[in-house]
Amino acid sequence: MTVPDPDLPRCAWAQTHPLNAAYHDAEWGVPEYDSRALWEKLILDGFQAGLSWLTILKKRDAFREAFEGFDPERIARYDEADIERLMGNAGIVRSRSKIEATIGNARAYLAMRDNGEDFADFLWGMVGGRPIQDSIGSDGSVPTQTPLSVDISKALKKRGFKFVGPVIVYAWMQAVGMVNDHAEDCHRRKPVAAMG
Repeated sequence: MTVPDPDLPRCAWAQTHPLNAAYHDAEWGVPEYDSRALWEKLILDGFQAGLSWLTILKKRDAFREAFEGFDPERIARYDEADIERLMGNAGIVRSRSKIEATIGNARAYLAMRDNGEDFADFLWGMVGGRPIQDSIGSDGSVPTQTPLSVDISKALKKRGFKFVGPVIVYAWMQAVGMVNDHAEDCHRRKPVAAMG
């Protein structure tokens, strides 16, 4: 990991740990258009529920190994033995409900594909195909959810996804660059047209 320049102005959450800063500077808010990568990030945001994002960053490599590169085809075939294997893996967040949701979400992802619905096209279509500026309030506050994240959450749940509530979905939208919520003084804040 490259040590981030500590003097660069960043979003407040990214100033709490070097891993957060490196993730913020390289990935957070960068538009992601690859369906599988979008799905992986949605799964990780689901695992983060109730925990800090730093916890997930520290375990991300272990997650990728445990879930075989987040290959939906493989994960969709997981059975009780795989759930037990994952429950015994101290490198990941060992939540049975989140593990079972990941398996179900792999099946939902594949069902969308099999029905001719591309995951990335579907989700980016809900934001008009490009990043939206932001939802930062005039007081500088960032919402935990928006009407759009509620709509996306409902659409995903309708397709069988779990651990995709509006708060998780909004955090994911920020992470994958669907919304530009970098702080006004952050070195990564750019007009939407210039992002990416």
